[in-house]
Amino acid sequence: MRAMTSRDPSDEIRVLIVDDSLYMRRTLRKMLESHPRITVIDEARDGVEGVAKCISLNPDVMVLDIEMPKMDGLSVLREIMTKRPLPVVMFSSLTQRGSKITMEALSMGAVDFVPKPVSRSLVPQVAQELCEKVIQASGAKLRVQRIRRRHETERAKKRKSSNGKASVDTLVVIGSSTGGPQALEEIIPNLPPDLPAAIIVCQHMPRGFTASLAQRLDMLSALKVREAADGDILEPGLVLVAPGGYHLRIDKPPGDKHDVYHVYLDEGNAVHGVKPSVDVTLFDAGPLFKHKLMVVILTGMGFDGAKGAWAARKAGAKVICQDRETSVIWGMPKACYEAGGCETLVPLDDIAGTIVDFCNNRRHS
Repeated sequence: MRAMTSRDPSDEIRVLIVDDSLYMRRTLRKMLESHPRITVIDEARDGVEGVAKCISLNPDVMVLDIEMPKMDGLSVLREIMTKRPLPVVMFSSLTQRGSKITMEALSMGAVDFVPKPVSRSLVPQVAQELCEKVIQASGAKLRVQRIRRRHETERAKKRKSSNGKASVDTLVVIGSSTGGPQALEEIIPNLPPDLPAAIIVCQHMPRGFTASLAQRLDMLSALKVREAADGDILEPGLVLVAPGGYHLRIDKPPGDKHDVYHVYLDEGNAVHGVKPSVDVTLFDAGPLFKHKLMVVILTGMGFDGAKGAWAARKAGAKVICQDRETSVIWGMPKACYEAGGCETLVPLDDIAGTIVDFCNNRRHS
């Protein structure tokens, strides 16, 4: 089920804050009201009050804490997505438990998240990020989580054991940002365990959260999914998630006659303000894999991936983008499409099948 919002770029954005800490509520209010478009219409000190005020005040966006008394953030999210769906930005702690719960919240329909500042010196930086994400969320299309059938959640138990192959000749690179984790849950779990290709996922996320994303996708999928480490080798049926805070690069040892490709982590400057950047990975992948590369650009804000996809297509790659109707934010796919890098716009529900068809066709080419 999808709920859509459409806003004029100059509209006032009415925000409800839900957090059990008085200090954090005051900090959040100050952060948000530093932006001329954002008005905090009220605050709630626990989840029960948050649900009631959401229904009575009809805010444009909710900023929601995860750990609260009476009703936690996930319970609040579940309740409002049933009774009154609206864009939600989670305010998450930088802990292992916090990152796992954040992934679950994004799966349930939260648009985005902002990590809580770990020191007062980081408050201005977090304030800017929070305002940007609240503004993005106010114009997002919601994709409310469908109920997973038992055979889908049990699919990982049917995982094919690793064949130990280190050579691969086909690669799929998936780039995503806002709305990406939920989209990835509709794609990766629907790929077969014997997929004859390696997959790289470049999801815009900070350090600490990409590991939880990889663990969640691994739990749901027949394919093996893990956060990439320096020196990993691309293998058929293996999904590597680029770690937050690094660009994921690809190389092939000179003189190697076998199709063995290594990945390495680059801690260089952010590109387009993000790290990992899809463009950085694609500029490596295009010349190496050529017509045996598939590029998938999913929902997200900005234009990362557009230049890399265009260059990869010129080298022979197939490039598809998520269509506007199923994207939470049609920014990255739109930029890629308008730059001429994209061959086809594909609805989210059809992307997994398109990947499988490409990989099977390249196996015989």
